[in-house]
Amino acid sequence: MSPLSAPAHRRAPARRRAPTAGLAALPSFLLVILVACTGASSSVAPSPSSLAVASPTAVPTAAPTSAPTPTPVPAFPVTLTDDDGNSVRLAAQPRKIVSLTPATTEILFALGAGPRVIATTDFDDYPPAAVALPDVASYTAVDVEKIVGLGADLVIAGGNFFNPPEAIAQLRTLGIPVIVVYAPNIAGVLKDITLIGAAVGLPDAAAGMTATMQAGFDAVSTATAGLPRPRTFYELDTSTGTIYTVADRSFSAEMVTLAGAAPITTGSPTDYAISLEKLIKADPELILLGDAAYGVTAGQVKSRPGWKVMTAVKTDAIRAVNDQIITRPGPRLVEGLRALALAIHPDLALPAAVPIPPMP
Repeated sequence: MSPLSAPAHRRAPARRRAPTAGLAALPSFLLVILVACTGASSSVAPSPSSLAVASPTAVPTAAPTSAPTPTPVPAFPVTLTDDDGNSVRLAAQPRKIVSLTPATTEILFALGAGPRVIATTDFDDYPPAAVALPDVASYTAVDVEKIVGLGADLVIAGGNFFNPPEAIAQLRTLGIPVIVVYAPNIAGVLKDITLIGAAVGLPDAAAGMTATMQAGFDAVSTATAGLPRPRTFYELDTSTGTIYTVADRSFSAEMVTLAGAAPITTGSPTDYAISLEKLIKADPELILLGDAAYGVTAGQVKSRPGWKVMTAVKTDAIRAVNDQIITRPGPRLVEGLRALALAIHPDLALPAAVPIPPMP
């Protein structure tokens, strides 16, 4: 939506698992993607043979998204509609919250609800206060019994198969309210922050956060308007021999576009794999290494068989980026967009960032 390596004292670092066909978000939903992805879906990664040729032509500049208008939230009890279309009734302000994705954990802490979060996943790594909390989910499973035993009165889960749907259904059968969130784009991230703010009784904090984030997105989009838009290959993973990059109309493709580049996509909105032949035909002018945290270097890219014919390799335009903040759909996303824009346009002058209030 990324399997990012967790702190050493929690578990051994893990290589990223490639996004699957069941996910439209990237690495952070695969914690994914995916991202991360960004324990996402357990299905096998799509075959490259199903892809259309990635177009090397420039992508028009994406217009800045509009921040959602916060809906007035009545006092509890309240009924909310989650991203799966389910109506969720909360009888009182939740006091024992379980977060089943790293992004929702970051959102909860940034809103000020961190003291009420009682459990997260074994791949949550930020903020530091969340790392020591009990783990109730892994990449592939949710410990329903443990969640029940902790007395949770709200669970926030990831949609689009980020968390197993059967576990979500079981929790609901046991009377625990579950709100499912899934942001396919930046507008969806802001919408989910508003939803989570309403669910935990902090709508004003959510409104302030989304307004600040929207201003940050708009500032980057304005700064990159009119600049050359290099054909850009954002590398998610190549460790298994298959090349993974951003899918058409995906969350990460939108980020690359807003940052001032023309993303080379797979030719499919659901398939994150691209063949070497298609990538060569797209001829990237810039390669961004989202897998740099796993030891991938520009030197390794240049030594790969067949890659030396690409413009980016010839001109040494290969740069490492922090995939976590770029692809995890939470409060640090503006920070990620700014870093991405500077990786694409190193001489770009950006206005000072307006910080989101620090997490408690």
